[in-house]
Amino acid sequence: MRKFFRVVVLSLFLASAGTLTNAEAAYHQGDQGPDIASIQAQLNALGYSAGNADGDFGQATARAVERFQRDRGLANDSVIGAETYSAIMGRDIVVSRGGSSTSLVRRVVQAAMGYQGVPYVFGGTSPNGFDCSGFTRYIFAQAGIDLPRTADAQYEVGQNVSNGGLQTGDLVYFSTYEAGASHVGIYLGNGQFISATSSRGIAIARMDSGYWGDRYIGARRV
Repeated sequence: MRKFFRVVVLSLFLASAGTLTNAEAAYHQGDQGPDIASIQAQLNALGYSAGNADGDFGQATARAVERFQRDRGLANDSVIGAETYSAIMGRDIVVSRGGSSTSLVRRVVQAAMGYQGVPYVFGGTSPNGFDCSGFTRYIFAQAGIDLPRTADAQYEVGQNVSNGGLQTGDLVYFSTYEAGASHVGIYLGNGQFISATSSRGIAIARMDSGYWGDRYIGARRV
């Protein structure tokens, strides 16, 4: 009954989130993640020095965006909205992802990346130390989403995602120390995910690496 109640509440929350308009879908200084790294790389390729393509939207990237906007006759505010994004990347900005908003996903990814290096602690649920499901639960709670405590219980929440349909912010699951969903992480895009690992603490890894690729069992979108 408790699990059913959690799923119902989560479904109602996501339904109320709705979708973003083009005006609301934007990247701002301070944002982080693989999407920012792609934008930085493209700005550099276009001759606008955005600094290292490290996924950190800092002052150098903001100045590059402003120069690009000025040269293209766009609103000169250093915000990468729909029009600026399209001009830089040559495609439309993602406005919605299956009912949950781009801004929500960005909050999840930014929060997750901010804890890189935090040590692994079995049963850990705080920035003093996390285990894998403690980490995902803590991060999603920052965005207002209550996940179950364990990886196998989290695997029952949300909607199934096909191997080819992964999107940033999806939960990805692996069978490690026992059968079934025994490890969980957050997909970052570009074939990468972040999770609490016993060897490196909170760290980024590739989905197709020898270890993780052999143990991947599926993904869920909440």
